[in-house]
Amino acid sequence: ENPKDERQRRIAELAYDYDSKPRQRRLDCNLCGGKRFVTLTHRDRYGYAANADGCLRCGLVFLNPFMNAEAYAHFYTEVYRPLVSAYHGRRIDAESIQDEQRVYAVACGDFLESRVIEAGCKTLLDIGGSTGVVAHGLKERFDLQATVIDPAPMEIDVARSLGLQTVTGFVEDYDSGGATYDLIVLCQTVDHLLDVQLSLSKVRSLLSKRGLFFVDIVDFRAAYRRNGSVVGAVKIDHPYYIVEHTMSAYLRRNGFDVLAVDYAADHLHIGYLCAPAEREPDWLPAAEVVAEQWREIRSIQNPLP
Repeated sequence: ENPKDERQRRIAELAYDYDSKPRQRRLDCNLCGGKRFVTLTHRDRYGYAANADGCLRCGLVFLNPFMNAEAYAHFYTEVYRPLVSAYHGRRIDAESIQDEQRVYAVACGDFLESRVIEAGCKTLLDIGGSTGVVAHGLKERFDLQATVIDPAPMEIDVARSLGLQTVTGFVEDYDSGGATYDLIVLCQTVDHLLDVQLSLSKVRSLLSKRGLFFVDIVDFRAAYRRNGSVVGAVKIDHPYYIVEHTMSAYLRRNGFDVLAVDYAADHLHIGYLCAPAEREPDWLPAAEVVAEQWREIRSIQNPLP
């Protein structure tokens, strides 16, 4: 059995019926409100029939249709970790990922350190914080009061065991009771959100006046170039696929000024450290940048012999 067939066998054994899950079709681009899309692929890396569309106006790529909040809540609770484990052929769960998260926490702290110390941050909100390892690392390093939000109950249980304040759910639904935070981090999570626009707007409202916001993306361009395939870069656990120019648009439209950018050591993630600024609700990437994105994707899909 060759490795690809073995991988598909492992995924098939999970018997996850993606086709039966409730889904909704996006008629407006989440970033710019555009209504003209191009379909880039009809299947994801796991083999599921999942369409990825791109907005012709701004370049944002997203699953369309995509599962609703209830279906994703079940997916992250019951399916996500087993599916990723089946894909990679090794156990990936709330326990096994903690060593990797500790390494990530150190790298993230190194990137944030000078700005966090200068700003005198006292409180931390980690959105999509999983087992809380990253939040705990930042809490200990910078002496912060830390809160973690995540939709996966088992991972939140681990975070709570580390002495962190926890919220089970999505940031879109979070009621802080008027509290704001000096440091908000959205680590390896923005691609998983159901509504990036709404979430970033919520983050902006939760950020203190002199606060800092860190977010990193899986650079879709790096992913499809690395895979030599758009299909290989698309997966049902990521409703959105973001590149540098679409992330810049998201941040500027929602009132964030980028202070520093980090190309991660894995050459896949890009991190942004931001401060609050005036919103630029009409800011869009240049048309020629978006057009070049579609040309490059087409060349990846149809390489020269």
